[in-house]
Amino acid sequence: MTEPDSSKIQRSYKFRFYPTSIQRQQLALEFGHARWVWNTCLTWRGRQYRVHDKRVTGVDFSRQLTFLKKLGAYAWLGEATRDGLMQKLRDQDRAFRNFFAGRAKYPKFKKRAHTQSIRYCFDHRRRGKMKAWIEGKLVLPKLGALKLKGSRRPQGVPKMVTVTQDGAGRYFISFMCEETIQPLPRKPNGIGVDLGVKDIVVTSEGWKSGNPRHLRKIQRGLSRKRKGSHRWHRQRIRVAKAHARVSNTRQDWLHKLSTVLIRQAGFIAMEDLNVRGMMANRRLAKALGDVGMHELKRQLAYKAKWYGRALVQVDRWAPTSKTCSACGTVIDVMALKVREWRRIPTGGGRMTAKGRPRNANGSKASEAACLCDARRQVGNKRTRLSRKLQYSYHQLAARGDVT
Repeated sequence: MTEPDSSKIQRSYKFRFYPTSIQRQQLALEFGHARWVWNTCLTWRGRQYRVHDKRVTGVDFSRQLTFLKKLGAYAWLGEATRDGLMQKLRDQDRAFRNFFAGRAKYPKFKKRAHTQSIRYCFDHRRRGKMKAWIEGKLVLPKLGALKLKGSRRPQGVPKMVTVTQDGAGRYFISFMCEETIQPLPRKPNGIGVDLGVKDIVVTSEGWKSGNPRHLRKIQRGLSRKRKGSHRWHRQRIRVAKAHARVSNTRQDWLHKLSTVLIRQAGFIAMEDLNVRGMMANRRLAKALGDVGMHELKRQLAYKAKWYGRALVQVDRWAPTSKTCSACGTVIDVMALKVREWRRIPTGGGRMTAKGRPRNANGSKASEAACLCDARRQVGNKRTRLSRKLQYSYHQLAARGDVT
């Protein structure tokens, strides 16, 4: 079996940095100017559409911005970098494209209390900037050299650099570099993956990832404080720091989990869940957001592409939970509380509420309550996979993705 060739990818990096007092002042100025440009352009766009029935873009407002800088009342706009303001207008254009395409809601106004960001162009043609980059520093206009904190060294050179400040007051630099990676060796086996709240991942082989719970007590403490009081501001900072810790922990956990799944099998079948629709349920939204289902699916998608794995989206309406993995018999009705059901050879059915429904995640196959007398063969690949996963496997085998 020949090994797959190496490929070039775009890998993102994110480093924390500690600016000096002068750099913090300049960053606050950059964030404020970029926020003003965003909000003013958003107001101008809405007025142009309501009054003149005209759609304008960030390029149109850029011409207005050039004129405003020449006026004495708006001369302070020249204190910020030009690239940062232009990139903010491009971000708004992208936000409106997503809105008109139905992928996002109408763009909102930026607030000082929210996460602040500014994007710069990194000119690698300048010798001084490249020398600092080799030494582990990043030189940005009007900020000077920023020392990056972290042990990873990117292989390439960034073209665009984004500086952010989160609610906890931390500063980060993120960028993308082109790198060459070697895909993982091919594997003929496949696994089914089911996403949930109690266990983030349950595989077809019965492995459960668990779900590290986060962030409840501190939020309850914030709700008891009077909004705007000194104690409320102090508790808000605590909650922001706790959110930052939880976000870092969740990201680290999901990256490790997705890497384990990618290395484990040659192809992965998972249900095509409507995460956005599930988040509309107010009773489940908080728990689902804490799990990070969409982020896990996103990581599995790009890592499968990087390392030569196949990711199959199983139809969310397919009755995989009610289908016997041995003979394919489908049970008509199954209560939501049923978590495991077993085969009874006489044709009757007995359902229990233990564990997870091992027929629902591609190959969550326990003994099925059906008419077949065949016991589940644990060592047989095809009986471990559900009917839907078997179909996906044969489709991939016909294309040559698996053998």
